[in-house]
Amino acid sequence: RSSDLSSGINAEWPLRPGFEQDMATIRTRKFFTNRILNRRQMVVDVIHPGKPNMSKNDLKEKLATMYRTTADVIMPFGFKTDFGGGRSTGFALIYDNLDALKKVEPSFRLKRFLAKEDKKGGRRQRKELKNRKKKVKGKKKTEMGSCKRKKKKVPTATLR
Repeated sequence: RSSDLSSGINAEWPLRPGFEQDMATIRTRKFFTNRILNRRQMVVDVIHPGKPNMSKNDLKEKLATMYRTTADVIMPFGFKTDFGGGRSTGFALIYDNLDALKKVEPSFRLKRFLAKEDKKGGRRQRKELKNRKKKVKGKKKTEMGSCKRKKKKVPTATLR
């Protein structure tokens, strides 16, 4: 099969063992090594007959094995399924390391693929903080980051 494609790598595997209708083929073309951005970039063709499309996580794992890297430095995006199904085409970026990925990739794509951080505080606390920040200007907004309230001093009575 690699003879029909002059440049690129093919991978063919059943997604679930024993289910031949789940067979999928990945082909890469227009491969380019971008040394300035520390990444390899390519167009990815996925042939998936009998399956509506492939998940990007499966795609990341298979590209990682094809290009001998880890799945966390791969960014697949822009996949369009051809009319009638069975074939999708998109783009993939494989970074040299995670630092290069975080430095170059836009924030919306990082949010899509990297692990999500838990929000601190409850919904009501975040809303109150937002409204308190509206009332101050400049550096005080960043200093106001904590959701702590000022405690009132309780006068103590002295006994004689």
